[in-house]
Amino acid sequence: MGATQIDEVVGSGDGNAFPELRLLKVFLENLELERRLSSHTSRNYGHAVNRFFSWMRASVGWKGDLKDISKSLVRSFLVEQQRSLSRRTLRNHASGIRSFFNYCLSRGLVEVNPFQGVTLPKLPKTLPKFLTESQADQLLAQPMKMVESDGAEPFIARRDQLVLELLYGGGMRVSELVGLNYGDLDLRRGTARVLGKGNKQRICPVGPRAVHCVVSFRDEFARDASIDSPLVVNRAGDRLTARSVQSLLKRYLRMAGLPEDLTPHKLRHSFATHMLDNGADLRSVQELLGHASLSTTQVYTHVTVARLKQVHGQAHPRA
Repeated sequence: MGATQIDEVVGSGDGNAFPELRLLKVFLENLELERRLSSHTSRNYGHAVNRFFSWMRASVGWKGDLKDISKSLVRSFLVEQQRSLSRRTLRNHASGIRSFFNYCLSRGLVEVNPFQGVTLPKLPKTLPKFLTESQADQLLAQPMKMVESDGAEPFIARRDQLVLELLYGGGMRVSELVGLNYGDLDLRRGTARVLGKGNKQRICPVGPRAVHCVVSFRDEFARDASIDSPLVVNRAGDRLTARSVQSLLKRYLRMAGLPEDLTPHKLRHSFATHMLDNGADLRSVQELLGHASLSTTQVYTHVTVARLKQVHGQAHPRA
């Protein structure tokens, strides 16, 4: 497929000499507007596709015709990339490029997806990192401790406490948290309606502590608590970004003396692990996390089994 066919789908564009890059731009816009993927995911997909395009031009003198891309070229690309990328990063790149070609396939721009069915290096099996229950309690206490000890701004402390309670208490993804509006909350029932991966909605129970944080912050600091107003905001009333949430979490981890490499997603891991530790069934945790497949949730059973083995080894006289 050449430039003319791309132009028929995405238009002649803004003067970009490479029509495939115009197509990539339209694809990335589609990810955010229609599939509702985060800007972080969109940016990573764009980087991966651009990396592949650059390799094609440098290695085989590619002229931008997508039909010239074969599975054998894809395999050569993946083999070469293994020299500089980790297995996980390479798999993530391949996923992004495969998604781009699926988009092209759906619009009749290619006849086959050259990345479909290509064998990728397997990841080593690792258990997800998580906080213990006592560590989670320690972390969640930090915002108010900061007010008591350092005289920190109450707005920041109340908001950050709300953020941590929703991440840990609701098992939300950070993109789901920052996307919440006041109208998504049912404070009487203690639930939040979130928009997850693939534009799928689900209901997250948030618990009485999180509800208390929402009410306290709203009543004391919210400039606008109408149904379409963002819940988690900065001082100017603008929606907080995922990057800002990552930064504030790192600050409180440091204050609590906990590993600073724990991300907001690790609070989600902690939520799932603690639910299972305390008797929740796997299907319920799957629903709460919004996992499409039960196998994704099952990794947390490995965590709890590992913990039980550790306890057994430390406490049983025959261990």
